[in-house]
Amino acid sequence: MVKIDLNADLGEGGSADAELMTLVSSVNIACGFHAGDAQTMLTSVQHAITHGVAIGAHPSFPDRENFGRTAMTLPPETVYAQTLYQIGALEAMVRTRHGVLRHVKPHGMLYNQAAKEPALADAIARAVRDVNPRLILVGLAGSELIRAGQRYGLTTRQEVFADRGYQPDGSLVPRGQPGALITDSGLALAQTLDMVRSGRVKTADGALAKVQADTVCLHGDGEHALLFARRLREAFAEHGILVSA
Repeated sequence: MVKIDLNADLGEGGSADAELMTLVSSVNIACGFHAGDAQTMLTSVQHAITHGVAIGAHPSFPDRENFGRTAMTLPPETVYAQTLYQIGALEAMVRTRHGVLRHVKPHGMLYNQAAKEPALADAIARAVRDVNPRLILVGLAGSELIRAGQRYGLTTRQEVFADRGYQPDGSLVPRGQPGALITDSGLALAQTLDMVRSGRVKTADGALAKVQADTVCLHGDGEHALLFARRLREAFAEHGILVSA
């Protein structure tokens, strides 16, 4: 049986967070730099523990004004320190609720830049290793972040996106460009099933690129996130795909 982890970015102000936790197997909780605050983090942790989903930290560049989507050039040691800070804050909240922090997945532009910039990827992977070498590092399939995690001896999970367009090199089409977001739920569903079952994705130029799908991201802040999550779970069940963290 094919298994897949279904993850969602939560604690970002979405109204469907609690319901989404009944449909996903992992959650990535915003740590305050792009969205959320201490109370939101603690509430999200409690909901995740109640629903039995794997808890992850979702660190970002310090960019609340633009939801963490602004490109930044920061010294690697600054990124290292900021990543430590965010993971540590969430880990403390998880521990007080008798849970376990399982993974780390960077957010937004930090994620996208780390997919291509070795020095940035290295800083993030080193921070994860220094907090807890048993933490799983989640990154874009085939990216520099995955390679950095492997160099530091971390367990990695390669991520694919249900509702994002892909470029020929396997990277995501940048937001704001044509084809960046897939708004047709049928197309998003077909793309997801193809990535999970066949390890491939149709790119913006119509070619096919190889991807390793260990986990699928479902954007929790989308307008129809809850409806699409239900459709995705139904499709996985129909094709004998088990959702598991």
